[in-house]
Amino acid sequence: MDDSAQVTVATADGPMPAYRWLPPSGQGPGVVVVQEIFGVSKYIRQRAADLAEAGFVVLAPDLYWRLPDEDLDESDPNVLQQAMGMAGRLEWPVTAADVEAALVALRADEHVRGDTGLLGFCFGGGVAFQVAADADPDALVSYYGSALPGLLEHAGAVDCPSLHHFGTADTYIPMDQVEKIRQAVTATRTPAEFYLYEGAGHAFDNPAPVFHHQEAAAEAWPRTVAFLTEHLRADRPEHLQAGRTR
Repeated sequence: MDDSAQVTVATADGPMPAYRWLPPSGQGPGVVVVQEIFGVSKYIRQRAADLAEAGFVVLAPDLYWRLPDEDLDESDPNVLQQAMGMAGRLEWPVTAADVEAALVALRADEHVRGDTGLLGFCFGGGVAFQVAADADPDALVSYYGSALPGLLEHAGAVDCPSLHHFGTADTYIPMDQVEKIRQAVTATRTPAEFYLYEGAGHAFDNPAPVFHHQEAAAEAWPRTVAFLTEHLRADRPEHLQAGRTR
């Protein structure tokens, strides 16, 4: 059951559609969930609901909102090609600004009581990393961030704890690039956890049969929840202010 509420996030170009999930208590630390190339799909909604059940207020912005044909049919055999085409039409600085706006909005949400972090998958893992470098989240989780090989110059600017997941059989991000990412994110002054999952390919947490790796997904998700629970503390009213960007 999807018990999300449709909300909007203020941006320089107008209101951006987003979805919000509340935990059973109605309040808690916040997490912005940043979509894969498939948008705020059933899978992303399920992960957002999982986080809400774990005690977080969750906001998932629709990063395709500016595109006239933003709806994707997940049952279409060509959905991967369509999604890649849509993601390719996004402007990276604008998309990062949209996620930063979502972070500001979630911090101002009346239901958030505590810290606020970012969780991104694939395309979203790269965008979340960019926003973590540009803004000031309290934690970052990146699942196989596809843009990370080109963002490593920003690693030193990520000054919040971070967690990174990669599969050893990822054909999209070869292991030599994964190793460069590991070296960059773990060489900074801030804590960074880095996990490799043997035999898992790209997007291994996505339940679609073409991507899913059951063992890797089953290991990575509890680590994600435990990491966010550790680093996003509750009951810090100063974070109810609308943003702490640098």
